Amino acid sequence: MTDRPTTLGELRASGWVSRSVKDEVRRNAVERIRAGQPLFPGVLGYDDTVLPQLENALLAGHDVIFLGERGQAKTRMIRSITGLLDEWMPIVAGSEINDDPYAPVSRYARDLVADQGDDTPIDWVHRDERFGEKLATPDTSIADLIGEVDPIKVAEGRYLSDELTLHYGLVPRTNRGIFAINELPDLAERIQVGLLNVLEERDVQVRGYKIRLPLDVLLFASANPEDYTNRGRIITPLKDRFGAQIRTHYPLDVGTEVEIARQEARPFEADGVRVVVPPYMAEVVAELSQLARQSPHVNQRSGVSVRLTVSNLETLVANATRRALVHGETEVVPRVSDLDALAASTAGKIEIESIEEGRDSQIVEHLLKAALLATFREHVPTEQLRAVVDAFDGDRVVHAGEDVGSVEYLRLLDELDALRAPVAALTGGDESPAAVASAVEFILEGLHLSKRLNKEAVGARAQYRGRG
Repeated sequence: MTDRPTTLGELRASGWVSRSVKDEVRRNAVERIRAGQPLFPGVLGYDDTVLPQLENALLAGHDVIFLGERGQAKTRMIRSITGLLDEWMPIVAGSEINDDPYAPVSRYARDLVADQGDDTPIDWVHRDERFGEKLATPDTSIADLIGEVDPIKVAEGRYLSDELTLHYGLVPRTNRGIFAINELPDLAERIQVGLLNVLEERDVQVRGYKIRLPLDVLLFASANPEDYTNRGRIITPLKDRFGAQIRTHYPLDVGTEVEIARQEARPFEADGVRVVVPPYMAEVVAELSQLARQSPHVNQRSGVSVRLTVSNLETLVANATRRALVHGETEVVPRVSDLDALAASTAGKIEIESIEEGRDSQIVEHLLKAALLATFREHVPTEQLRAVVDAFDGDRVVHAGEDVGSVEYLRLLDELDALRAPVAALTGGDESPAAVASAVEFILEGLHLSKRLNKEAVGARAQYRGRG
């Protein structure tokens, strides 16, 4: 920062041009679009739906409200808008509300510029510091958002009529930046009225002061759909002042859900342990969430967040790691027998609607089986399985489960040669014991759910046998 202007005179000489925050965002968005660069890296599944609408709103200079259920990347998108701001912005040094050196609005900055002229000191603010947000709660006050008289400043000898007695709220302190209000309907209606001037007239008023602060703010808000939340509503005049209302959604397909989960899940790190999650196991986890969003037993108004998929993937890896450590294995590959652990991470993230007491676990188990069967049919061609089913004729029994080590599944391939081809297709030729064990359990469970093998389960151990 040493090469940047430090006084107002140097800033003028540098040729720096003052722009409104919306013009600044628009200009940088245009440059990225022209260069073919993504405006919102890391936001997946919205390329053909939400992002074009958001890009239009930014190019049009509109304030935006996002409507959508929990876990639909609303906050992530809002926070990523700061990437479209200039990296550094000059302000009058010491200003609490990021005063533009060319057009200061606070009493402090106006007096300083009038007194020192071109010698007025300049500070530079990074774009990451030009973002403010507030989670709307019923106890949020006008003082929180707009400002209030500071009794300490009055006690120091200033008159109440002195503008310098003001303590600015969150919105003025985000002047020349981006401000976000999450869960806007939770904000009391009388407080929402206080935002009307911010959105339309672009100013704020504090109590009875005869002052006007022409703020420059790009405002975002998020809310759950009105048919879900009963905690409040967005008043019509405020809703009318948002230039764009964009509806978000959950991932539309399993592939996108898997991609998001892999991006967001915390990587498991431990010395001497290598974790590999097969695509089909990750798809089972994602399919569970997709089916839950269609289930009549799940409250769809509260939504089934993508966080469910992320949490379940992390739990799956954790259980597989614990199992591998017990067996003294260094390679961790989740199996079907690890899926039982998902009950704990699923229970708190979906709302089961059931008349009968204690059916929650049964509904989750049913969804999990349906997800596994759908994934099995997608990955394993039926023609490859006839020989496997025929190999179970007679009294052959195969043991599987958490207490069975990966090496034992390698021995099973020597006994059931018909398993080699479908296992190799699933592992991509990986012959490591952990990868083979995962594929074998997936095939056996898929055949059971397809009603082609019988299964007897006791605790974490299962036995598969022919249906004859």
